[in-house]
Amino acid sequence: MPVYQLPDEIAFPDPSAAEPDGLLAVGGDLSPERVLTAYATGIFPWPHQGWPLLWFSPDPRMVLFPSELKLQRSLRQAIRKERYEITLDTDFAGVIEGCRETPRPGQDGTWITDDIIAAYTHLHELGFAHSVEARLDGRLVGGLYGMSLGAAFFGESMFAAEPDASKVAFSTLVTQLRAWEFDFVDAQVHTPHLERFGARMIPREDYLQRLQNTLETPTRRGPWQLEVFPVDALD
Repeated sequence: MPVYQLPDEIAFPDPSAAEPDGLLAVGGDLSPERVLTAYATGIFPWPHQGWPLLWFSPDPRMVLFPSELKLQRSLRQAIRKERYEITLDTDFAGVIEGCRETPRPGQDGTWITDDIIAAYTHLHELGFAHSVEARLDGRLVGGLYGMSLGAAFFGESMFAAEPDASKVAFSTLVTQLRAWEFDFVDAQVHTPHLERFGARMIPREDYLQRLQNTLETPTRRGPWQLEVFPVDALD
């Protein structure tokens, strides 16, 4: 199946035309309009070194429904210790840079390019991209960032410089999203890490229908403020 070359105008092919690995299209740019259109149609950018900009829509899709959040015993213990201060949208630059600089097993280099950082920083300024920070004694030691449209959160990357820092940040975020009645967290592709939190694979067709339904909810633009505590995830 041929891979679609994006035109200058903002348009994407039907996600069902994606390759088995989820690759759907190449080219285009990371303008806010194009990126927001992509997310709203079940597509996301995933740069690969040595290639033009690539766009994916995998089948199946990994999602986490906030009501299905699972916490392993070790994480519950870490949350009870209350070591980390968790905040929202207070250091987007620090979080995305932390994600870029953190080595990943089996990965040579990073997909978080300068262009990605510039694009998502702009989207953060527009209120669509968000960060979750974990601090220890005032120092940023973990967190994650992602996008929000409608009542959906699209996770992009996380990092931890201290044990369980990103896990506490993520569980706190999901608890907040549940309080805000968000429908799901899009984890995009399968990872054992998020599977342990209760994320599961669903068919792309199911995902796209859920996405269209959730986009009927007005987007909660940033900056966000945390209204729950990490220990609330234990309830």
